[in-house]
Amino acid sequence: MYERLVRFEGLPAATAGTGKDPVNLPMIRHWCEAMGDTHPAYQGPDAVAPPTMLQAWTMGGLSGHTDRSSAYEELFGLLDGAGYTSVVATDCEQEYLRSLRPGDAITFDTVIESVSELKTTKLGAGHFVTTRTDVRADGELAGTHRFRILKYAPAARPPRKTGSPSEAKSAPRRPRPVVNRDNAGFWEGVADHRLLIQRCGDCAALRIPWLPGCADCGSPDWDTVEASGTGTVFSYVVMHHPPFPAFDPPYAVGLIELAEGVRMVSNVVGVPYDKVRIGMPVRLEFLRADEDLVLPVFRAEGEA
Repeated sequence: MYERLVRFEGLPAATAGTGKDPVNLPMIRHWCEAMGDTHPAYQGPDAVAPPTMLQAWTMGGLSGHTDRSSAYEELFGLLDGAGYTSVVATDCEQEYLRSLRPGDAITFDTVIESVSELKTTKLGAGHFVTTRTDVRADGELAGTHRFRILKYAPAARPPRKTGSPSEAKSAPRRPRPVVNRDNAGFWEGVADHRLLIQRCGDCAALRIPWLPGCADCGSPDWDTVEASGTGTVFSYVVMHHPPFPAFDPPYAVGLIELAEGVRMVSNVVGVPYDKVRIGMPVRLEFLRADEDLVLPVFRAEGEA
């Protein structure tokens, strides 16, 4: 199987792809508002796009990609046919060569850079597939985006221990968060009923989600501060579809602005989904989803 997979290394995944839109100010504004990034370089008549938006200009959107190569489709068909039907993004690497400016026309080429040997992970056994996308602005190379995913066969879950027939019929468990070396401290804090915010050791900028380095100054040094637990609903969506086990739609998912100024995504509880409003004050509490999972959620103020 691996011998068949490595034959795809070096083959194109997309050739002469075209961004669906040129670089534009509305997209830059939406990105910066969602990320809470107020850097002046991304505003005004001489604005440039944040470098980390590199991939955004090449994405297919809800309508999907129309520029995938036959080699790309064949590779993933081979993996699916061998039982590696699930996929999870694992990491990306980006290199920036020049700033992207409103009006730049984006084109790109993507190559299948590598396919790993069979690896065993907690999710299941599978192969890591890395693609490299060279992004051009008006024909000039602007940056490179490497994207790595794991195509895997889901590991069989051990049977749950139950003490009674009624427990055996209990609701499905919530999906587990992906915990890695960069965010393990956050989840350790949550398990201890503490919401910890990273603070840059150089410029003191606060950040959630946790990152290995500061987005403002690039420093790898950091410590943490504990959130006070108060905040407001900055934005929200109501999830109706698709249905997932352990979730009962419709339910509200909020972008919560904490009193400390950072934002995080979590459930809004304590009020019906159709009563959630932008600006609604909320307070942090911790939900024990099951025997080994604690999650931070936000209850509408005044709701018991």
